Amino acid sequence: MRILLTGAGGQLGWELRRSLAPLGDLVSADRHRVDLADPDGLRRAVRELGPRVIVNAGAHTAVDRAESEPDLAMAVNGVGPGILAEEARRLGAAIVHFSTDYVFDGAKPGAYVEEDATAPLSVYGRTKLAGEEAIQATGAFHLILRTSWVYGVRGVNFLRTVCRLAAERPELRMVDDQTGAPTWTRMIAEATAQVIAAETARRGHPLFAETGGVYHLTARGSTTWCGFARAILARGAAFGVSGAPRLVPIRSAEYPTAARRPLNSVLSNAKLERVFGLALPAWDESLRLCAEEAQR
Repeated sequence: MRILLTGAGGQLGWELRRSLAPLGDLVSADRHRVDLADPDGLRRAVRELGPRVIVNAGAHTAVDRAESEPDLAMAVNGVGPGILAEEARRLGAAIVHFSTDYVFDGAKPGAYVEEDATAPLSVYGRTKLAGEEAIQATGAFHLILRTSWVYGVRGVNFLRTVCRLAAERPELRMVDDQTGAPTWTRMIAEATAQVIAAETARRGHPLFAETGGVYHLTARGSTTWCGFARAILARGAAFGVSGAPRLVPIRSAEYPTAARRPLNSVLSNAKLERVFGLALPAWDESLRLCAEEAQR
């Protein structure tokens, strides 16, 4: 089975390169090889490689910068995934795509399920939703995995930002009224590989012909950004943090950003567990495992 992984140079792509490798002939392409903002290049790459599965980990993930780069964000997050799905359908292949909790406005008091109405607050959220809709409109067999608060020991993410700031400042002001589930890239990648492996074992059916659709894939439990920062600093030595700054909880209004964030980003993973039998560990347990990995 040939698998085309786009966005292989990103923090999630780095993990997916390792988790997907045992499943077949993996072609890992970063944005220099397959640029989601280049429609002709996308079509050409998929047609030349002829994959059975496309795993799209590429995205414009700079949430605040997207407010000033809406056209680029739409090209990468909205249009590009649709082109990949069109080519997947032409080949009879399937596409696995990663989306975000930011497709919701955060007004719901409980955990969001896949069927809840979307209402993104930002350019990033709107373009990611556009990508979901573009994939669905093609009729390609697809799996859209919405995740949240993604972090890892590589790339640009909250964990690495906290570690950097902890070495520079005696005090960190952290938002304490936004709630979500920090989700480690390793767990996302391993769960993705397990789902694809399970589908491959269902002989006689095209991948995701019966189980495809939108699923939520996040760690269990929830915390705030301040709570996440506190947990990171508690394991700071594992991440190479020598400082011990004081944490000051603040409200979102005290930390204005270009893009609005949902106050509630908690997603229900019940559908993923029901259909695929998968449930990620609690967010703090995943952070513990990530810290162990960072020490190796």
